[in-house]
Amino acid sequence: MKSQKTIDRAPTNGERKGKDFASDQDVRWCPGCGDYTILKQVQNLMPKTGIDPENIVFIAGIGCSSRFPYYMNTYGIHGIHGRAPAIATGLKAAQPKLSVWVVTGDGDGLSIGGNHMIHTLRRNLDLNILLFNNEIYGLTKGQYSPTSRVGHVTRSTPMGSIDNPFNPLSLALGANGSFVARTMDRDPKHLQVLLERTHLHKGTSFLEIYQNCIVFNDGAFNSYTDKSTRDTTSIYLEDGQPLKFGPDDRHGIRLDGYRPEVVDLQKGDWSDDDLWIHDEKDRNKAWLLTTFFEDNREVGHLPRPFGVLFAEERSTYEGLLQDQIAAAKDQHGEPNLDELLAGEETWVVT
Repeated sequence: MKSQKTIDRAPTNGERKGKDFASDQDVRWCPGCGDYTILKQVQNLMPKTGIDPENIVFIAGIGCSSRFPYYMNTYGIHGIHGRAPAIATGLKAAQPKLSVWVVTGDGDGLSIGGNHMIHTLRRNLDLNILLFNNEIYGLTKGQYSPTSRVGHVTRSTPMGSIDNPFNPLSLALGANGSFVARTMDRDPKHLQVLLERTHLHKGTSFLEIYQNCIVFNDGAFNSYTDKSTRDTTSIYLEDGQPLKFGPDDRHGIRLDGYRPEVVDLQKGDWSDDDLWIHDEKDRNKAWLLTTFFEDNREVGHLPRPFGVLFAEERSTYEGLLQDQIAAAKDQHGEPNLDELLAGEETWVVT
């Protein structure tokens, strides 16, 4: 795995540690659930931010992942199904100085909450979305989800799913997301680095986390974590570096126009100079990266990308909103609610 940008280790308030951000609640996930690793890495991140717990809020909807706020020694909201992005939007708009985190799953965030998700992404509030993707409904006992693969046999699709699944990162880019990245629960070091990048981004950060559901979809992501296969199925992205993967970085990816092609660097026909150089600011190439699957019909074998696919800085919704409020006050003075309610634009119904 290649290195990524990390937070400058300034002294934290009171020299807190990760355990100081753990609540007194018993953590109730299935033994072996990937959520435990994610929780631990998020707790370890919090002291590095230098933000006091009372200025941090975790917001969730419904699902296994949505128990998250109970386990954080911060403020938290356990909302209704799919509405966490909407709640977070209101909170961040009203209290822009808070550090706001949305914890959701592939069901909560992409099914009933899909509409709220895309509008939060396009507005670009400065908040962080962690989407736990286990490609199954875990809390309701194993039905297929919006990310379940075609043909997947579940309790609600005994003959195999016939739905084409969502690609969460393609969805985030299509909604004009300003930060789109992927990591996994079984790579805690990479997970920690990506959580740091998520926090540092000024705007809506969308981090997809492959999360193993040990009960209803165990092993869904084994090909990216098993030592015998992960070198050829995974590629770790680093800004400004060529795309290489495989044992000893044997394979590289070049672009034939906009068609990605896997080449063997050990045969001597190709070198690093011929390869695709990752650029986090290139939205078009980021879109191509979201299409990297091992069974790409047009290209053949392509490794799954992990890391930051796209990141750009642009104005945040709450920043623009505060500017409008300040401009309105300069133009009209401090508002008076009583005058507004009793003003000229009122009428009496008889």
